[in-house]
Amino acid sequence: MTLVITGASRGIGAACAVLAAQRLGVAVAVNYRERKDRAEEVVAQITGAGGRAAAIQGDTGVEADIVRLFAEAEKRLGPIIGLVNNAGIGGDVCRVEESTVRNLERVWAVNITGCFIAAREAVKRLSTAHGGKGGGIVNITSAAVRLGRPGQRVHYAASKGALHSFTIGLAKEVAREGIRVNAVEPGLIDTEIQVPGRLALEVPTVPMPRAGQPAEVAEAVVWLLSGASSYCTGSVITVSGGR
Repeated sequence: MTLVITGASRGIGAACAVLAAQRLGVAVAVNYRERKDRAEEVVAQITGAGGRAAAIQGDTGVEADIVRLFAEAEKRLGPIIGLVNNAGIGGDVCRVEESTVRNLERVWAVNITGCFIAAREAVKRLSTAHGGKGGGIVNITSAAVRLGRPGQRVHYAASKGALHSFTIGLAKEVAREGIRVNAVEPGLIDTEIQVPGRLALEVPTVPMPRAGQPAEVAEAVVWLLSGASSYCTGSVITVSGGR
């Protein structure tokens, strides 16, 4: 059985890939857009521990790439059992009055449309209405949904807010078809994508005065994909140190 994880070459996605392979015993399709070397490192970590994985290139802002990702994952690793919609971009740092259509369209394409299309491809394969055996989808949202990211990335917060709503709606739509859909809402997490200096600036606003680690987010994701969360759908788990 295969778990597809978008944006899995580093950070939260990579942590989810390694932990899922270890805990759930699934093969993992490690999606990446540009960093093939990093994706191959994740694959090597999984296979080195006796698991199965494959690095599969694809831009999740492009529909054809997502369709190919699922087809290739099935061909190389076997039937799809789940999806982690992890790929996302922050876009330009700017105030709303400085926004450009180009920036907004790219953020929407990856953070909203790409997640819809990936979920579409997953549902086609998982739904008992389509002959599937069920499975799980976990969307990675953000604490920005509640914080708004004023003066920086209101567009990013808005895109993650859309994904939050999507989680609830899709969960209800496919609950009778054997698919559970949940989300994890990370807060301030120590990953490479952080703007230099941001962690030091924002850590004082976290009740637990530190940034989180990707592995801590992965724990919540893998739990939601496991049988231990069998009665959870439409749920959002916040991993934010109380922020």
